[in-house]
Amino acid sequence: MKPINLVWFAIPLFNTLFQVFIKLAAEQMTGLGFNMTWLIHAATSPWMLAAIAAEVICFIFWLQALAQLDLSKAFPLTGISYVMVLATSWLIFQEDITPLQIVGSTLILIGVWLIGTASGERKDTEPSLSGAIPHKSR
Repeated sequence: MKPINLVWFAIPLFNTLFQVFIKLAAEQMTGLGFNMTWLIHAATSPWMLAAIAAEVICFIFWLQALAQLDLSKAFPLTGISYVMVLATSWLIFQEDITPLQIVGSTLILIGVWLIGTASGERKDTEPSLSGAIPHKSR
């Protein structure tokens, strides 16, 4: 597996794990008031520690993606997380999914695919906005 392919899979995966772990940590703290007890529970929750680890790992993969790709090509990776969070919410937390959410998720995946495909296949002869929109000099 090429390194960039690993990044394409790892970013949405660890982003989704972060969301699941945060939800599990929040469920453990249900009923606690927002006070020092809540803060201690949050700081010592195994789910919170797992969430922090997942976010750090995601951050490392995100840096790798940005080192290899333009931001406009890398950022669509984050859209896949919306679909993965919806699926894991249904699988893990038994949350209901509506037909409209399924349609929305499908559109997100199509959009990510279109952006990724267009970014990878652009030719010099293809029209570009780069001449129409001035760029700030670096």
